[in-house]
Amino acid sequence: MLKNTHDGYGWLSIVLHWLTALLVFGMFALGLWMVELDFYNPWYKDAPHYHKSVGIVLAVLIGLRLLAKVRQTSPSGLGKSWEQTTAKFVHYTLYVGLSSLFLSGYLISTADGRGIEIFNWATLPSMGEWFANQEDIAGEIHEWLAYSLIALVSVHALAALKHHFIDKDTTLIRIIKPLTQNKDIT
Repeated sequence: MLKNTHDGYGWLSIVLHWLTALLVFGMFALGLWMVELDFYNPWYKDAPHYHKSVGIVLAVLIGLRLLAKVRQTSPSGLGKSWEQTTAKFVHYTLYVGLSSLFLSGYLISTADGRGIEIFNWATLPSMGEWFANQEDIAGEIHEWLAYSLIALVSVHALAALKHHFIDKDTTLIRIIKPLTQNKDIT
């Protein structure tokens, strides 16, 4: 089952969800590591190159997730009304936060007028410096957003675990494997 139903997520949503989670945590770890590298470290230039390249791939992946979200049925919410409202707010905030993280990363990387090399396959062009001290200001925002998003993702994961172990509902199971007995509604 590729598509979502009212009762659960299809493989497309599940794969995009977990691939996004893996890349977000990987990018956070890479970002923490690479900012501590000194000029003489052999990874000094390569780590940022991979961070930027994967960041662009992640931005495209998030775009695909949003497209899939708009075009598919959303599973019915589980839990209390306030939990469903909070979950929608958290998901919205994650999308806005990730989009802001991508923009700030772009502004850091292109402030000097150079484009971003994407795995040496293609170059995302620069639009130049938009404001004074763009690289530094965008860098501060990028760092703040990264820490905030990891905190929010952690709360998101803890909420899923709470649903699974305390509420004993299928919130977590639905994003791990599709309910094969459901008919495709979309």
